[in-house]
Amino acid sequence: MKIKSFFTAILLVLCAAVCFSVNAQSAPPTDESNLDTQLYLIVGTNQEVDDTKLPASLDPVVKQLRATLPFKNYRLAATLINRVKNEGRLDLSWIGGPFASPTGVASNVTPSFSQFKVRQVKIVRDTDNQPVVQMLGFNFGARVPIQTATGTVAANGTVVPSVAYENTGVSTDISLRESEPVIVGTLNIGPSGDAIILIVSAKRTQK
Repeated sequence: MKIKSFFTAILLVLCAAVCFSVNAQSAPPTDESNLDTQLYLIVGTNQEVDDTKLPASLDPVVKQLRATLPFKNYRLAATLINRVKNEGRLDLSWIGGPFASPTGVASNVTPSFSQFKVRQVKIVRDTDNQPVVQMLGFNFGARVPIQTATGTVAANGTVVPSVAYENTGVSTDISLRESEPVIVGTLNIGPSGDAIILIVSAKRTQK
């Protein structure tokens, strides 16, 4: 009985080793690509703006915006470019802009606070076996100062506005084709009805 148990144990060990070897050989290679991501913050407004020129790469998206959103003008408020490893994450926070517009009172005294996060950026295959970039846990949020009263006069004679901070943001999971910008969402940023439009794109780097 002891000899039979010994050979049974040996067979189990050999089977486990063979299974492990097959799984290791069949596992797909890890894609070590880096991706460059671009987050564009576009302000949609009915007020006159000094510069309405937008990047040529956004022409298809802007055409879509003009057909669906009732804004007279669009301006580029900010472009955020970041590099991330395939299956990596992004986490970016900053103070100030792009909310220094007629809708708010963002300034050095009352800045806005923004954060852009993606839990995971990864390259996957769609149903047609084409590569797409998947952004899981995409999150953009901001605390925007909104003037609530005329303000008070400081000792030096300047008027300090009374403001309250309002939270705005969007969270979602998205997939997009490489180098094709897509609209993630729109955020109302003030009583005049202006909005921030979030546009994102991503592509693999050559290095």
